[in-house]
Amino acid sequence: MTDSKPATQLTIDNSGIDPQTNFSANPDFSAIIESRMARRRFLKGSVGAAVAAIIGSSLTGCNSSDSETAPAPVVPPVAGLPLLGFAAVAAGRADTIVVPAGYSASVLLPWGTPLTGSYPAYLADAGNNGSDQEQQVGMHHDGMHFFPIDARSTASSSTEGLLVFNHEYIDHNLIHTNGIDTFPRPAEQVRKEIAAHGVSVAHIQQQADGSWQLVNNSPFNRRITGATPMALAGPVRGSSKVITRYSADGSRSRGTLNNCGNGFTPWGTYLTCEENWAGYFVNSDATPPREHSRYGVSSRNGRYFWETATPAADQYQRFNASIQAATASEDYRNEPNTFGWIVEIDPFNPDSVPQKRTALGRFGHEGIIFGKLEEGKPVVLYSGDDSRFEYIYKFVSDAPYYKNTAGGHLLNDGVLYVARFNDDGSGDWLPLDINDADFMAKASAAGAEFTDQADVLLNTRLAADIAGATKMDRPEWGAVHPDTGEVYFTLTNNTRRTEEQTDGANPRANNSTGHIIRWNERETQEAMTFDWDIFLLAGDVGTETPGTELVLDADNHLASPDGLWFDKNGLLWIQTDMSGSQQGEGPYGNNQMLVADPVTRQIKRFLVGPTDCEVTGISATPDMKTLFVNIQHPGDRSAPDNFTSNWPDGGSSRPRSATVVITKDDGGVIGS
Repeated sequence: MTDSKPATQLTIDNSGIDPQTNFSANPDFSAIIESRMARRRFLKGSVGAAVAAIIGSSLTGCNSSDSETAPAPVVPPVAGLPLLGFAAVAAGRADTIVVPAGYSASVLLPWGTPLTGSYPAYLADAGNNGSDQEQQVGMHHDGMHFFPIDARSTASSSTEGLLVFNHEYIDHNLIHTNGIDTFPRPAEQVRKEIAAHGVSVAHIQQQADGSWQLVNNSPFNRRITGATPMALAGPVRGSSKVITRYSADGSRSRGTLNNCGNGFTPWGTYLTCEENWAGYFVNSDATPPREHSRYGVSSRNGRYFWETATPAADQYQRFNASIQAATASEDYRNEPNTFGWIVEIDPFNPDSVPQKRTALGRFGHEGIIFGKLEEGKPVVLYSGDDSRFEYIYKFVSDAPYYKNTAGGHLLNDGVLYVARFNDDGSGDWLPLDINDADFMAKASAAGAEFTDQADVLLNTRLAADIAGATKMDRPEWGAVHPDTGEVYFTLTNNTRRTEEQTDGANPRANNSTGHIIRWNERETQEAMTFDWDIFLLAGDVGTETPGTELVLDADNHLASPDGLWFDKNGLLWIQTDMSGSQQGEGPYGNNQMLVADPVTRQIKRFLVGPTDCEVTGISATPDMKTLFVNIQHPGDRSAPDNFTSNWPDGGSSRPRSATVVITKDDGGVIGS
């Protein structure tokens, strides 16, 4: 007989934030910012020069405090298009979606929507089982991209396409009728929870009345879950450290978890990012390997106790990474090593096997973004490690990009770098490469050994510690300007920063509101040096960004910037992820989405989400007349019998994550 315990006796961390695991001696970002702000040498090189040629000498927004000119390297809005012409919406706490006057918002594809016709229908009491969930839209929508149905030809359709979106985690109080309330965990409940993670591929089409609907029974409709078979690709494939009972040759993995931000490739595939994956596993060994400990794998239990599922089965036992057999091929000691990667999915081929691209590094990937493409040059990608005091990374492919032959092979071979931000406003990309003599000398001096490049990548965080990277305040989404190639990154917050780590006014100790950094590569995207500056310090009304004229007001005050995206017109969209008391109290209202003009630093609030949600994930049709935005975990402080939100269904209904479709009432361009 199975013993049961009330849910209140279970310790379930649903915060979505992995514990701090970086205690290296590398300098903090805050330790160099004060001197940086006193000397604003900003963003030189070919990109800035190109923009100067476009918009002339009357640039505003970033003035240098020394003798150097500091143009803001962003092109102006499209001629004749009155971008940012809407009236900003006010911060608020209504349990609804608020958009500017002249815009409309509708709901599409909420959690539980069946992707295989009308069955299995979503049950309002959350009574669907695991088999149902495997055929339904998952929980807690996150990163997203719209692929025009003709994406591999003209890529011009703005009325039909594949909407591909992530499902980051589950709400333990909402996923089942009575929440998670028994221990050990019932296997059927665990099956449903695993299925609620991952990615949905939904074929959608605009109707005659302008609304969007799922194309029922389309062969493209598909779920990728925490149990979907996957392949390991790149240097880690075949490593002894990814051999498991499931894959004796280290070539395969099973499932993708904690899928947060996303990216997309120029060859028409989707990239999903495994973020806080470590919390799903447990390793109770006295001395766990560095591949577990540096990432925060628990010694007590997994986040949802999946390893305790009864009746026991291989698909659940894999979450116990303790040594339980004589060899790695007989247990799951290496199962966590198959997570923490960027996963490439071909949405146009339902039979394709997702590929974990290991050359891009193993850490808490928040998102992944391509640098500006150049024919005949390497592809460049950026990714942030979303944890306190972690790092920003850059990958440069070995092979050059050619549009007619480009494909996933470009992501299998190359060099991974980590960022160091210098106190004079310059920056360096430090190679994490076993063939780099300087890196290996640092490793030797630190007493760390790497047997091959697979070992380096499996231990990306340790390698970055050794290289001497700059510790950052939770690096999250990145965005690259479509014309200039300038890179922006959100640094969401870090309340563990102390006064001793700052040495100045900015950024702040107890950095609860976060900021946005930007940089330009010198000369080319694959350059090893860059120039950086702060674009925005988030905060309440009156918060200033030093060295600029930006002062936040009631139309744009914000906290905890997270999602970030450039539209094709060069507007920067900023989404927030407040949590805890910052989310439920204080001056900011519910989480929101703002839009900024990087030239003038004009910022307006465009959307406010429902109660207790996160606003995350954003994409648009090619004509920029339909915007897709994801609303994650509305009502995330709910109890099984007491919902703090009833969005989107209203009444007394259970809250559900969903996609919001935004259009302009006059049929115009979004953002105007």
